[in-house]
Amino acid sequence: MTTPDSRRNFLRGNFSLRQGPLRPPWALAEADFLQACTRCGDCVDACPTHIVVSRDAGYPSIDFAAGECTFCGDCATVCATGALKRSGEQAPWQALAAINEPCLARQRVECRICGDQCAAGAIRFPLRAGGIALPVLDQERCTGCGACVGPCPVQAIAVR
Repeated sequence: MTTPDSRRNFLRGNFSLRQGPLRPPWALAEADFLQACTRCGDCVDACPTHIVVSRDAGYPSIDFAAGECTFCGDCATVCATGALKRSGEQAPWQALAAINEPCLARQRVECRICGDQCAAGAIRFPLRAGGIALPVLDQERCTGCGACVGPCPVQAIAVR
């Protein structure tokens, strides 16, 4: 079943392949994750920044309102079922930040909070002649940590 948002995203050219909530780092593919996860809550309790929360029928997901992911790996370490499986140099996830239209800078209001919070330097504000500097996201540098999400005063940033 399509929703108005999915139709709107399709018409805008947003063909995001990832559906559903953002799972904790090193989560298996969604179908495998849902099959392996017992909803025990160990990963929720283990998260030092409290961004792993129990939602979606008790399955863990990420809520960046509370903070950022430090990729410490504690959630994966305590996962006894293997739904979160950290191995070698594997990236924690493919999620990246996206700065959406409500952004204050895009509304001609000076704001650089997201850039100030980004330790990776993925959000820059190049100067523009005759206007407010607009945020530019460097996808190569973005880790998807979510440090930019919570501090945004207009909730214009999402990690997906």
